[in-house]
Amino acid sequence: MRDLAGTLAERRRQHLYRQRRIIDSPQEPRLLSDGRKLLSFCSNDYLGLANHPEVIASLQYGATLYGVGSGASHLINGHSRAHHDLELALARFCGLPRALLFSTGYMANLGVITTLLDRHDVVFQDRLNHASLIDAARLSGARLRRYPHLDQATLARLSAESSNAETLIASDGVFSMDGDIADVPELLRLAVSSDSWLMIDDAHGFGVIGEHGRGTREHFGIRDNDARLIMVGTLGKAFGTSGAFVAGSEALIETLIQEARTYIYTTALPPAVAHATLTSLRLVEQEDWRRAHLNSLIRYFRDAARHYGLPLMTSVTPIQPLVLGNSEAALQASDALLDQGILVSAIRPPTVPQGQARLRITLSAAHHITDVDRLVDALAGLGLQRAEA
Repeated sequence: MRDLAGTLAERRRQHLYRQRRIIDSPQEPRLLSDGRKLLSFCSNDYLGLANHPEVIASLQYGATLYGVGSGASHLINGHSRAHHDLELALARFCGLPRALLFSTGYMANLGVITTLLDRHDVVFQDRLNHASLIDAARLSGARLRRYPHLDQATLARLSAESSNAETLIASDGVFSMDGDIADVPELLRLAVSSDSWLMIDDAHGFGVIGEHGRGTREHFGIRDNDARLIMVGTLGKAFGTSGAFVAGSEALIETLIQEARTYIYTTALPPAVAHATLTSLRLVEQEDWRRAHLNSLIRYFRDAARHYGLPLMTSVTPIQPLVLGNSEAALQASDALLDQGILVSAIRPPTVPQGQARLRITLSAAHHITDVDRLVDALAGLGLQRAEA
C-alpha cells in the first residue's frame, strides 16, 4: 500500500506542498482571508467581472427563471433556453459556426481529444500546454508527441513523420504560466499542410486579447473558418462566471454532442450561470475600456519592473511571471509579500518545469495604478534574483 503520509512529508521537504486559502469575500483585488485584508494579484478574473453588479443581478434573476440546478445532462432534460442562447452568442462572438457548453475547461479538452482521436492516431502538443490537454491526449490512447515550447520547426518535422495517421495539433493560445502567445497563424499553416486538426485552448485569451476580446484568432487577424480549427474557451476567467465551451464547425459540434463522454455523461451547467454569462459576454463586447485599462496596467507594471531589474519573462498579457528558480525561493518571496498584505501565488513543479518556480502575477481591469505601485515597491524591496534550482 502506498505510504501517503510519507509522500506528503516528502512534498513538504521539497517545498512542493500545496495549501488552500479560504476567501471570505467576493473575487476581486481586495480580498478578505482569515480576517486579513489582502491585495490580490493571483486571480484570472482579468476584466473584473466576477463581482460585477449586473452579472450578479443576472445570476439572481436567472435563478428565479430556472432554479438552481439544471437537474440532468444536456441530452436528457437539462438543456435550458439560457444554455441554448449562450451557445448561439458564443459562436457569434468567436466568429465560428457553432459552440457547445461544457461544465469545465478540463472537461472540454478531454471531450474534444478523446472524441476525435484513438490509439491509431497522433497528437502534437507544445511542451508547456495546460495539463488538461496533456491528460486528454493520454486518455485518448493516441501517440503523444510533444515539441519544445513554441518550436514550430520541430513541430513541422514531427508532423511530416506522421503523414499516414489521423493527427491533431493542440496548443494553448495564451500560455497560462508564461503568459506568452502561440503563433496561431503558423500552427494553422502547419495544420493545413499536414491535414491535421488544430485545437487552440484560448482560456486565457478570450475576453482579453484582440481588439474586441475575441482571443488569439482576432489578435492575429485570422478570418478563415477552416473546418479543422477548434477553439476552446473558459467562462471562469475573463468572463467572470463558470464553465467552458468549444467552438468550431457544425459537424464538429454535432459529433461532440453525439460522442463526447464528458458532455453526455455529466449534469449540465446551472442555467442561472449561463444566464449570467450572457450578461458578462455583453460587457466583454461593449466595455472596451476594460481591456484598454488592463493593457495600460500591463505596460505600467512591466516598465516599473524593468526599472528595478526584476526577473520578468516576456509577456504582453495579464500573466506576468517572475521566475526565481527553486521552489524555496518562490515560497519565501510569496510569504514575504503576504506579510505586507499582498497575495501572489508561488507556482512550483510540476505545474512549471523544474528550476522555473516563480511568482505568477496576474493583473485585472479592477486594479488601480496605485495597486501596481504598491506591488512593485514590495517586489523591489525583496531584492529578487533568479536562484539556482
